Amino acid sequence: MPVDAPRPSAWRLLLIFSRIGLTSFGGGLSGWLLREFVQDRNWLSEEEFLNGLALSQALPGVNVKNMAIWIGFKLAGPAGAIAGFMGIIVPPAFIIVLMAVAFSKLTDYPLTSIALAGAAAAAIGLSASMAITAARRVPRRAFPLLCLAATFLAVGIFHWPLLWVVLGAGALSVAVEYRRLSSGEGI
Repeated sequence: MPVDAPRPSAWRLLLIFSRIGLTSFGGGLSGWLLREFVQDRNWLSEEEFLNGLALSQALPGVNVKNMAIWIGFKLAGPAGAIAGFMGIIVPPAFIIVLMAVAFSKLTDYPLTSIALAGAAAAAIGLSASMAITAARRVPRRAFPLLCLAATFLAVGIFHWPLLWVVLGAGALSVAVEYRRLSSGEGI
């Protein structure tokens, strides 16, 4: 966080995460978080955000929930982590229950399918934006590209179990990166 930027309160984080959770859904939430905390508010650097995103994706559970907890903790400590979790989960969960009741009444109308298709397209666009931002920052080295290709082949072509491929490739990647960093290369 920039030195001169005021630290947000847990209450402010709760309101921000609630707004994000209530106004977006699907895979595009990471894009909203990037825009909100890095681009608009300058509370996190792009590198910090991408490191947090990588950690959130590596941990079990929902990526966006993990990211909200990480951002909240990074910006406002334990109270911020609780605010991030509560803001991204509770208000949307309440709305989902209400929408499920209403949606069961609207499934007969064609406009419902059109609206959902439009929302899906927006979520795909936000996910693509996030992927492009992350791809621009990834160093172009042979080993990460080799891991990418090997993972694609193992899961996409050979249909090996995702869990074992990710665990194996992840462990190998961490070991190689640890060795590279501890040798002083690329620090």
